[in-house]
Amino acid sequence: MTKTIPPIVSTQWLEEHLNDENIRILDATTFLKLPDGDGLYSVTNGRDAYKEEHIPGAVHADVVNELANPDDPKAFTLPSRERFVEGIEKLGVGDGTHVIIYDKIAEVGSPNAASDWASRVWWQLRFEGFDNVSILNGGFRKWKEEGREIKSGIEYYPKATFNGRRRRELLATKEDVKKAIDDPNMIIMNCLSPDVFSGKKNTYGRPGHIPNSKNVFFADLSDDESLLIKDEEKLREIFEPTGVFDQSKKVITYCGGGIAATWNAFILYTLGRKDVAVYDGSMTEWVQDENAPLVTTNQ
Repeated sequence: MTKTIPPIVSTQWLEEHLNDENIRILDATTFLKLPDGDGLYSVTNGRDAYKEEHIPGAVHADVVNELANPDDPKAFTLPSRERFVEGIEKLGVGDGTHVIIYDKIAEVGSPNAASDWASRVWWQLRFEGFDNVSILNGGFRKWKEEGREIKSGIEYYPKATFNGRRRRELLATKEDVKKAIDDPNMIIMNCLSPDVFSGKKNTYGRPGHIPNSKNVFFADLSDDESLLIKDEEKLREIFEPTGVFDQSKKVITYCGGGIAATWNAFILYTLGRKDVAVYDGSMTEWVQDENAPLVTTNQ
């Protein structure tokens, strides 16, 4: 392949390139279920769902276990460089390859068409210094809806050699976010639902949002009927009020556990903001610190 592959690829494109020797397809399916009322989500990896049906050639990327820190009580926390490299090399990802990532669903029982589990792996790869990665527009649901080929069982790629250097500027810590609250050169973006943002719904134990953060709900960036990412004009219209297109300002996204935040970061990447940092700990970590402020707008 000589042409540059865009960060978003269509189902048609992927079907035409399934047999390209340098393509690696990752199924990042994970199942997150939110309670009807207040309270934390539950999560399980999607390996069984992958074995039942997946896009031909795909291997399963385990966001919950293999590509996370097993010693951190918070789910999905970034693993060590060594653990990530070991896991991603087993999936065949490394020098000379281009990765296409998809997932099956954002949230159990939700029409939300965002591919935020795919974007989590996209962000981890970029954080570790790997740029040859794209996300499948519409995910597995679009692929299946169009009647394209599906396989079952487990597939493998040859082990790869993964190089690259960590881009620490793409990761925000709790201390980074605390400093950003009163910094006019920083934009903090909350990617959760308006009800969680306002404090109407208490998901994480303490309601509300980080002071001065702007709310752009990650589910609003895709169309639930077409399952596709909204067009550039509409996306820019959604993001414009937050000021994120001011290149002189640094952007940090956060959510509940560092998953939805990567979807907003990915969409902003496609719009030219390639330097967005993700607060990996997000609300799950923030609420545990009584000195970390939250504000509510719910009346």
